Parts: sequence; structure tokens; C-alpha cells
Amino acid sequence: MPTLTHPGVHIEELPSAVHTITGVATSIAAFVGWAPMGSVTEATLVQSWSDFQNQFGGLNSQSKLGYAVNQFFGNGGQQAYIVRLAWDASFATNSNPKPAAAATATASVGGVLTLYATSPGQWANGNATNPPAWVIGLNITVTTIPSDSTRFALNIRDLNGNTLESFANLSTDPNDPQGRYAVTVIDNDSKYVTFINPATPNQPPAPLGGTLASTSTPVPLTGGADGTPLTPATDGNFEIALGVSPPATAYGVHLLDRVGIFNLLCVPGETDSVTIQALQVYCATKRAFYIVDCPQNVTTAAVVTSGPVGTSGSANPTAPLAHTAYSSYSAYYYPWVLAPDPLFGNSPTLFPPCGFVAGLYAATDASRGVWKAPAGIDAALSGVLGLQVTLTDAENGSLNPQAVNCLRQFKDSGDIVWGARTLDGNDPRDSQWKYIPIRRLAIYIESSLYDGTQWVVFEPNDERLWSQIRLSVGSFMQGLFLQGAFQGTTPQQAYFVQCDAENNPQPSIDQGIVNILVGFAPLYPAEFVVIQIQQMAGQAQS
Repeated sequence: MPTLTHPGVHIEELPSAVHTITGVATSIAAFVGWAPMGSVTEATLVQSWSDFQNQFGGLNSQSKLGYAVNQFFGNGGQQAYIVRLAWDASFATNSNPKPAAAATATASVGGVLTLYATSPGQWANGNATNPPAWVIGLNITVTTIPSDSTRFALNIRDLNGNTLESFANLSTDPNDPQGRYAVTVIDNDSKYVTFINPATPNQPPAPLGGTLASTSTPVPLTGGADGTPLTPATDGNFEIALGVSPPATAYGVHLLDRVGIFNLLCVPGETDSVTIQALQVYCATKRAFYIVDCPQNVTTAAVVTSGPVGTSGSANPTAPLAHTAYSSYSAYYYPWVLAPDPLFGNSPTLFPPCGFVAGLYAATDASRGVWKAPAGIDAALSGVLGLQVTLTDAENGSLNPQAVNCLRQFKDSGDIVWGARTLDGNDPRDSQWKYIPIRRLAIYIESSLYDGTQWVVFEPNDERLWSQIRLSVGSFMQGLFLQGAFQGTTPQQAYFVQCDAENNPQPSIDQGIVNILVGFAPLYPAEFVVIQIQQMAGQAQS
């Protein structure tokens, strides 16, 4: 209340008691795989195909990662986090020979500066001859300032002599009054080089010492190596680098732990049964959804007989995917997709379906909402030449009840997604999480409420708080109801929010717990359309 000094009307603005809950994003994808360049220490956000090309080198014949990301953006995707896997010298493996480790290019410049490429790989080798297309090649020049021995300019050029970055007025003095200490400026601002030694990434670089000299010729970074390309479901090395079990130091898929939110997980070509189960668990903990690829060489007969199958070593190329408590956080697609390969003159090549399907998820979310099944005649694959197998209605009829989502070819609609079941959607299981849109809608509601109710923590736990919670959560659920996310023609039929004395008894209050119960009536997709036709009896003439 402001201090009142004169008679009259006084207006005071008060904060609203309503805490608005904003729905989270639903179609941010995460792709994990081997690439020849890009960060191996963090998940990197890309928002276009050209963005991926610039940071990870684009398409590579030794990995499905780039192709899947390209297919994601080509089918409606907008945002994706990329996790680059590379073989690390510290990884233990039973394979013989041991994979070659990726190495980071480095250069000593001017007698004082020791610079490293920002990520491992031959992409940074400034002395490369006849390099692959993705190799940039870094060469450094240093020009000192005669009037001040501590100041210099640093220029970074590519193999063709084009300037990539230029930094002026740098200093070798850690206490530079202008804040231009070279280590700080380069480590914060350069996309290509760093003073951080990759062998000791958690240690700050040593202070610069000695007298810096100008370079008469550009100094190339050297010693970068891609390491052995990692291919899913082959020798097990990809899975080691993937690190699905929580490692002591985060790497592989656990780089996504530091990402605020991702909704869809794709590991292109990963078909190892044990790894698939581990990724299902990981997605459940992250409130995300895993799009599972079938093995490339599995036959329709094998899938009809066994249901969803993965791989399990060379001795057992196909193994049924075991059902777990987390199966509903994933969906399985069959068969692989035939599409042009730009690296080989657009010749027809088979690709795992996850990139195409993830793009369609994103497109459906944007046009209809997460509660709409990403399937049907509107879910046509873009940029394809056909499918590995042309399925019949009878084969589809055998696969669908086993929770295998089929990709089908229809004369008038093209190649489309013709299934919307989670891996918990086997008919005999009769799961409440049978359908993809229901599971993903639940994930969306859970994530939105988790983020939108943080204000509740440490508030006084009484009826005043409960009424605010009911208003806040109820407003969010009402918004979804008005968008058509639920069954029912009235809010009472569509959802409920309970937070009162009934589900918050005194013992819970004494323990500092507030209970909020939210229920919703999901929309089930019209999976089967039955049309009944009968003849009308002829009318007798009068």
C-alpha cells in the first residue's frame, strides 16, 4: 500500500493471482550418431539443414546421421539437437582390433600460443591434401603490435585462404585492463579454435607466457583424425560410445541431460534389442518419445511371426523386442525407405525410417496438435522413391495388432505412415497407452505442468494455495479442451483437476506435500472404419 498524503482516488496495480501455464514444445528432436565434425562434449541445437551442414559436415557415406537429419527437416521438422559420437581413446572394448580414436588438431603459434580445434576430426587439418568435402582446414596467422609487445591480432583462414574469423587487439596479459585477454576472448567467441586442451577439458588453460612473435606464414593446425566410423548394431562399439548406462562423465546420449527439453529421440539405424530397451527407459525419464527403426534386412515373414524384432549379435540377427514397463515411450516402424542419395548421383538407397517419421510428427503437431495421430493419408513421406517392401492389406493386418507401424504405398496418396501404435500397443496387452497420440499427449501435459507449477514450491500449503493451483491448472486444461484435445462436449466430461482437502489430508500437509490430481479423457484415433452396406427391399407396386 503506498503512502497516502491527499484525499482522493488512488489507483494501485496488483499482481495477478493466476499463474499461467504455457504448453511446452512437442516436436524438438534429438539425433544421435557418428559424424566427422562437430562438438562431442555437448548436444548442439540446429534449426535447419544448412545449420547441420555447417556444424557437422552434412551427408557422410559412412553414417546415417546426416541423412536422417536431412529427412527430418525435409518432412516438416524445425528444431533438432545433435549428439555426435566419436571413438574416445579411453573407451574399453572387446573388439579386435580396437577402433582408432578421434584426435583433435592443434598448432603452436608465435612461440606462445597453443591452440586446439574446437572438436576432434580431420576437418581442422590446415595441411590437408585432397581432403573430403567437409574438411575446412584451419591456418593461423599472428601479427604483433610493435608499440605494445603484449598486443596482437589473430586471423583464422581455411584451406583456400578465406578468412573465417579475425580477432584484433588481443592481449597476452590475463589482467588486461581492456578485457581483451586472448584466452578469454578466443574461448568465448571463436567457433573454430580454443585454448582448452581436450585431454584436460575441465582445467583452465595456463596463463600465456613468453614473448609472442608474428608469423611469417600461416601456421596450420595438424594431427586431427576422425577415428573409426561408428555404425549401430554391428561390432558393439557404437553402443559403447552411446553410453546408455549412466556414465561417470556424461558422454553419448547423456549429453542430452543438459538440454532443457527434447521430445523425440532418433538413433538412425540402431536395432540392437538391449540398446533399444535402454533407450526406452531413458526416454521415460526425460519425458520424450523414441522412434525405433526396424532392422534393414528383416523380412516381412519374420516380423509377422515374431512381432517387433531387433538384432542381437551376428549369431542371432533378429531377436523379438522384449516388452518392458517403458515400451509405451516408443514406436516401431517397418520397413526401410527408398530415397535418392545425393552423394552417389541420387541413386536409390535404403534408409531407416526414423528421420522421415520424426519430421511427420513435427508437421502433424504443428498443423493439428500432439493429440492427432501422426499417420493417415495426410502423413505422406516427402523426398522418397518408394519403400523396401510393398505390404499388402493382409500383411498389414498381421503386423498392426502386434504394434508394428507399417509404411504403406497407396496409389493416390503415395508412401504414407499407416500405423499409430506404441510398442505397448499389442492387442492382447490391452494397454491404456496403446496409441502414440495418447502417450505423447500425456507427456505434453506432464511436461507443461511440471514447468508451470514450479511456483508452488515453498508456498504456504493451505486452501488459498489449492484454489490458485486449481485455477492455474484448470485454465491450462480448459485451453486444451477448447482446441479439441479431449473427448467430451463439456469440460466436466473432458478433464478434471483436484487439489483440495480430500487429497491433501493433514498428514500430507505435515510432510510438506501438496497433491494435485489431473485427469483427462483422451481422443482415440479412428483406427478401423467400418462401412455397412445392405440392400433395401423393393417396394411393391400398389
